[in-house]
Amino acid sequence: MRKEKGYFISLEGGEGAGKSTQHGRIVEWLTAHGKTVVEAREPGGTVVSEQVRQVLLDTRNAGLNATAELLLLFAARSQLVQEVILPALTDGKVVVCDRFADASYAYQGGGRQLGAEAVASVEQLVLKGLQPDLTLLFDMSVKQGMTRVAGRGEADRFEVESLMFFERVRRTYLERAAAQPQRFRIIDASQNQEQVWQQVKSVLRAGLDL
Repeated sequence: MRKEKGYFISLEGGEGAGKSTQHGRIVEWLTAHGKTVVEAREPGGTVVSEQVRQVLLDTRNAGLNATAELLLLFAARSQLVQEVILPALTDGKVVVCDRFADASYAYQGGGRQLGAEAVASVEQLVLKGLQPDLTLLFDMSVKQGMTRVAGRGEADRFEVESLMFFERVRRTYLERAAAQPQRFRIIDASQNQEQVWQQVKSVLRAGLDL
């Protein structure tokens, strides 16, 4: 599954970190700079993956166990990789994906406490070494993030989890960023949208030589 060309950017972070807002700005900015951009999100991005997303986010599925959750996420991810990401990278396009495999390490490995080894075994089966070229980690305190989430309306199945769950998620993200500094760039998401965007642009300019 090694890509031949193209550039793969993933956006990661806890709840309320503002990834979705910045995702749109990144796509617009890269397009304005002459890049052909393909947008993606996880879970989702294909017909099958969007159906899996509905299952994963539905609060009626509170009984879904951690292993089943992990496997469903990687099933959706497999479809997205095969149908969208790999073809785009092969064509030399820039892929901007809202979450990727790091989210499974953070949410299922850390938050659900399945551990990194369990996630890594499924990752190898599905992705065979495919990783983003650049990962933007939008980081902020869990309390600030959940305060933002509280103002968005009805919560999904993940958003109703405990603060301790999200503290584990954040800790795992930061540990992965520290272990892979060549790929990760940490964005201070506690700032206002414009300040966050200035950080993002600086990272993108360096990563893509713009």
